[in-house]
Amino acid sequence: MKVILLQDVKSLGKKGEIVEVSDGYARNFVLPKKLGAEANSKNMNDLKLQKANADKIAKEQLEAAQELAKVLETKEVIVKMKSGEGGKAFGSISSKEIAEEAKKQCELELDKKKIQLPEAIKSLGVYEVNVKLHTKVMGKLKVKVIEE
Repeated sequence: MKVILLQDVKSLGKKGEIVEVSDGYARNFVLPKKLGAEANSKNMNDLKLQKANADKIAKEQLEAAQELAKVLETKEVIVKMKSGEGGKAFGSISSKEIAEEAKKQCELELDKKKIQLPEAIKSLGVYEVNVKLHTKVMGKLKVKVIEE
């Protein structure tokens, strides 16, 4: 019997795949536990429509991330930091502070977990910070650290 998987099943396959299983296995395990549905023409058509919709949504998200990356290239976030004699800084700038300042200054909603700092910013100056916007899109944000 051919079955369309509605969830990932460890021994069979991933969600959305069409697999061949024995009739007993389908009737007694896969169908009662709602792990799959019989691969008839209606269910096959529904699966095709769901995949098309998922592809469309993924494409829209990718385009939105690319647009945001272009916007980030033009923006500069200014972060103030206390420093002592000789420009030596007290503490460091974290991704949380950069995200907060980006929201205040540029009205950009950035997740602090998406901001990738190679190491903590501990001195004054201008830095380029990578922001992971999508699995395929990386944006660069300019961060200027000035003395408070």
